[in-house]
Amino acid sequence: MQDQYERKIEYVRISLTDRCNLRCRYCMPEEGVSKMRHEDILTFAEILRIVRGLSALGVKKVRLTGGEPLVRRNITELIHEIRQVPGIEQVVLTTNGVLLPELGQDLIKAGLTGLNISLDTLNPDTFAEITRRPLFARVQAGLEKVMSLGLTNIKFNCVPIYEVNDAEIPALAALARDYPVKVRFIELMPIGCAYEVGYRGVPMDEVRARLEKAYGSLHPVGKKADRLQGPAEYYKVAGFAGQVGFIDAMEHKFCSSCNRVRLTAEGFLKLCLNQKNGLDLRQLLRSGISDENLKLALRQAIYRKPAEHLFTDHFNTARDSRAMYQVGG
Repeated sequence: MQDQYERKIEYVRISLTDRCNLRCRYCMPEEGVSKMRHEDILTFAEILRIVRGLSALGVKKVRLTGGEPLVRRNITELIHEIRQVPGIEQVVLTTNGVLLPELGQDLIKAGLTGLNISLDTLNPDTFAEITRRPLFARVQAGLEKVMSLGLTNIKFNCVPIYEVNDAEIPALAALARDYPVKVRFIELMPIGCAYEVGYRGVPMDEVRARLEKAYGSLHPVGKKADRLQGPAEYYKVAGFAGQVGFIDAMEHKFCSSCNRVRLTAEGFLKLCLNQKNGLDLRQLLRSGISDENLKLALRQAIYRKPAEHLFTDHFNTARDSRAMYQVGG
C-alpha cells in the first residue's frame, strides 16, 4: 500500500489507552488528565478488525502504545490475537516498564516480538523527579525479567534533557556496551508539557559528540534489510555488544521515508504525528461498515498521508496540538 508520495506504508502504531501509571514531566501534568470514557475507547474486537483490514492492504508491523499500554486489561490476549492475523510479521510494544515484573513472561508467551522501554535515567532520584513516581526499582526488575526470558529485540528510548539527565548520556549508552540491546536517543519534540516545565532537549549532534568523546568513533550500521525498522539511525561502537541509535525528527527530518500511520485509543486514524487530518474509524465501525468498505476507507485515507510534519510551522492550522499521550507514544 502506497500513499500519494509513493511511500510504502507497512507499520501501524496503536494506542490502547490514554492512561498511565507515571506522570512524566515532559508528557503529562502532575494532576493527570481527564480520562476518556471506557465506551469511547476501541474494543479489542474493533482493533482486530482494523488490524485485519490494514494487514490486507500490506501492513506487516503493529506497535502497541499508550499512555502506558500495560495498564489496559487483558493486553496479552490482544497480542495473541494480533499475532494470528495473516500478514502480520511483528507485534511490538512500547512501555515504561513499571508492570514488566508481573507481565513480562505472559507478554512473550503471547507472541510479543519486540519491546521498547522508555528509560531516561539510571538514577532512582532523577527517575522520581522526571516521572513524579519513585518506581525505578520496579522498572529495573522488569528489565532484568525480560532479559532473562531470552527476548532479543529490546530497545531503550531516552530523551536527553539539559540539566536533567544529560550527564547520564554515556552511562545510558553503556547499556548497549554490556548487553545486546539498542539504546536510542530521541530528540525532545514540541509535544506535551516539556516546554511548559522549562525542559530543553539536547541536540542529537551534541549527543553523538559526547558519545564519541566517551567511547570513540561511531560506525554507521547502514539500513538493515528489515524494511519494517523505525526511523532511528544505528551505530556500532568498538567493544559494544549492542548498538546506539538516534531519532532526530527536528534536526534531520525523515518524513520522506515515513512508513507508518497511527491509531488513537478512541479510534482516529492519524496519518502524521503532528497533523490533524485522518479518519474516524470508530464512527465507521459502530455504524456497521463492511470489511470491504473498511479496507477501501483505509486505503483512501492512507493515500492522503501528508508529505511532512509541521513542528516548525507554528501558525499552520493543520498542526495537531494534542499531547503525546493523547495521540499514542
